[in-house]
Amino acid sequence: MAKKKTAEKALNIDNILFNCRDILRAARNSGSFFEKRDMMLTLVFLRFIGEKYEDGIKSLRQTLMEQGLDPEDGNIKAAFFDDATFTDGTYNLPFEARWSTIINTPAPGLNVALDTALHSIATSSKDLKGCFIEGTFTARNLGANDIKKLVDEVNKISHKAFGEEKDLIGRVYEYFLKEFAVNATKEEGEFYTPHDVVQLIAAMIEPYDGTLYDPCCGSGGMFIQSAALVKSKQGDINKVNIYGQEKDAATYRLAKMNLALRGLSHNLGEINDSSFTHDLHKGLYFNYIMANPPFNLKGWYDENLKSDVRWSDFATPPESNANYAWILHMLSHLKKADGVAGFLLANGALNDSDTLEIRKKLIQKDKVEAIIVLPRELFITTDISVTLWILNQNKKGGNYHGRILRNRENEILFVDLRTWTENPVKGENKKKVRLVTGQIEKAANIYHTWQSEETDGTKYKVPELYRSVAIEEIETKGWALTPSKYIEFIDHDLEIDYEGEMARIQAEMKEILEVEKKSQQMLEDAFRGIGYGID
Repeated sequence: MAKKKTAEKALNIDNILFNCRDILRAARNSGSFFEKRDMMLTLVFLRFIGEKYEDGIKSLRQTLMEQGLDPEDGNIKAAFFDDATFTDGTYNLPFEARWSTIINTPAPGLNVALDTALHSIATSSKDLKGCFIEGTFTARNLGANDIKKLVDEVNKISHKAFGEEKDLIGRVYEYFLKEFAVNATKEEGEFYTPHDVVQLIAAMIEPYDGTLYDPCCGSGGMFIQSAALVKSKQGDINKVNIYGQEKDAATYRLAKMNLALRGLSHNLGEINDSSFTHDLHKGLYFNYIMANPPFNLKGWYDENLKSDVRWSDFATPPESNANYAWILHMLSHLKKADGVAGFLLANGALNDSDTLEIRKKLIQKDKVEAIIVLPRELFITTDISVTLWILNQNKKGGNYHGRILRNRENEILFVDLRTWTENPVKGENKKKVRLVTGQIEKAANIYHTWQSEETDGTKYKVPELYRSVAIEEIETKGWALTPSKYIEFIDHDLEIDYEGEMARIQAEMKEILEVEKKSQQMLEDAFRGIGYGID
């Protein structure tokens, strides 16, 4: 039994990352949080890409042998292995960039070996160029013992055990945010969207084919989880073309690493930059948009944005908060005929006074399809209350992924999931909850059933959970999109029948008194029977 526990511990990603964190904390010259994070993510990247290469070579050898060819033959080696090509996103690596080369390098030469590997990859692969900073390890120059211990720990991380269906690079990123980033905020790009939240958005809007865009793509987690959903539902991720943009340089590199590891074709632009001041995909329109923009972002505005075409039909978003700038930016990139967007915003955006005119026009133009308030404490780095918005360019109905949708014009679906907190995440430093598969499916079903041609929107409601609301009613509430203004909440105290309850209590008391009276009478009779008087 003890051996089994030891084996399980060895395969626990948090234990491995905890060890790495302690090595970096104690090491001389390990640098800032960002430098520690970059070293760790680059090591994990080299580990994963190296392991995929080794798996690819092993599979290639097996295929050749099945075809009656000898993988050890010189001509066969030259033809198939010297410049191997793979069809599953595996990258051919030069000898010096392979993990087997790195892990067998003596400790004193590891820093140089790691940077040699990075340089070799950057010069031999256009797709992988820009995923990391060359010179990362020699610049920090960790002691031989420290870098050796770090590499040995990372060697325990295997995509076979941890990363086949999960965004493992994102998981490592999230861990180091929790453990190192005291001052890392969403405004700095240091924020990670939990898997369950991404799965909820993807399950709602179903980005199965066409183009998918994220204007603040972070570590690329939205793309990774969407790809997993596409594979589970449709099987062919090649039907989805990925576009994204990220302002933070380190996070931009992280996203490129993440997507490269998954073999996902993508266009994140040639550089990192702001989607507001330098839209790298200007003029492009997308089938789907999924995003988790920085909440209540300040400092986004530039004087050149005053008359920007993205909000010319609405109003210029307030300089103090970018929430509605994100909304209008995404709307400007949705395909006019049938584009759908699912994104997260802080709850304040539902009824901000300084964005009233923009919100009013969004509703009047019938762009808002659904508002879903999520449980608190879904995120590790903040417990702010969050809302999932869904915009839809086509509420008229028709065929959508095999479902026949009804006309939902001038209706908005409101859903309140704040009470879905029954699944706590164990082992976290702060309270955190998660949405399990059954809950995600239930929420998506609420939305999809509302869209269905068999549904009467005027009667679609369940108290304390959801309700379909006509735009005319929203106007009477001052164009607020706060679900609690529309969903019926039951005062459970009013369900009590006070008169009946009092009658029941009185009857019970009367019965108790009668029993006590009978008991007292029997006691008196008993005493008299044996000759004692009762005063």
